[in-house]
Amino acid sequence: MPRPRVRQISSPDHVTELPGFRVDSVDLGDATVGYCRFEAGWRWSRDMAPMLKAATCPMRHLGYCLSGHMHVVMDDGQELEIGPDSAFEIPPGHDKWVVGDETWTAIEWGGTQRASAAATADSGAATLATVLLTDIVDSTATAASLGDGAWRDLLAAHNLRMREALNLFRGREIATTGDGILAVFDSPTRAVRCAAAMVAAIEDLGLSVRVGVHTGELEYVGEDVRGLAVHTAARVMALAPANQVLVSSSTAALLDASTRLQDDGTHLLKGLPQPTRLYRLLPPSSP
Repeated sequence: MPRPRVRQISSPDHVTELPGFRVDSVDLGDATVGYCRFEAGWRWSRDMAPMLKAATCPMRHLGYCLSGHMHVVMDDGQELEIGPDSAFEIPPGHDKWVVGDETWTAIEWGGTQRASAAATADSGAATLATVLLTDIVDSTATAASLGDGAWRDLLAAHNLRMREALNLFRGREIATTGDGILAVFDSPTRAVRCAAAMVAAIEDLGLSVRVGVHTGELEYVGEDVRGLAVHTAARVMALAPANQVLVSSSTAALLDASTRLQDDGTHLLKGLPQPTRLYRLLPPSSP
């Protein structure tokens, strides 16, 4: 049974200081809450972009502003200003800067902490993560039957649903693959739950997806990831039937007891020397 807990920001688990801002954060189970302070004159594109090697911020931010004003410009041109007593959500793909001479302070769930961790991490350092890959089934035939305009609209709707699921389960989108999405998670259970949500999210669009999930070591290089874990997840996904989630044995071993799996046997994945046991995700059991 989950237990209640309380932590003091004044005794943080992590403190990150970079030019122009500081984050004091505490861990609450699988959530991280941070107290963020951005100094007057701070701007993401000038102060963070060179460290992350990214043109715009790739993180989602969810939080509550305590003081000051932050101006946000999305990649598509949308703008907003976040001031005191405001709850906010900022999707990935944005620039932002502190307005005026007052420090901008906020309580935030995850985004700034992940960005600062990525900025201070050693480029190419290996880390354990869970990789999720999706693919639209028969996308070429569907695009040909619909025509370019209708297919672009359908693909945009698909991507929106996928990103809503990623936001809900706190996954990090790495790239779109034309007709799919590559994402990473720090929790195998949330990755698998997100995969199931993705399959269900697009049923009414008339699309089917296959999803592969694998846990292993990968390397963060700027906004990108690389390593055998990514290639293995792609091989796992390729074997998944339509509207199904396949999970590698390394992920299956880390899932909580409520996750229902069906043994799908061992498979020799292209490029890997040893057979890999795969599992098919089953719907949750009825109460």
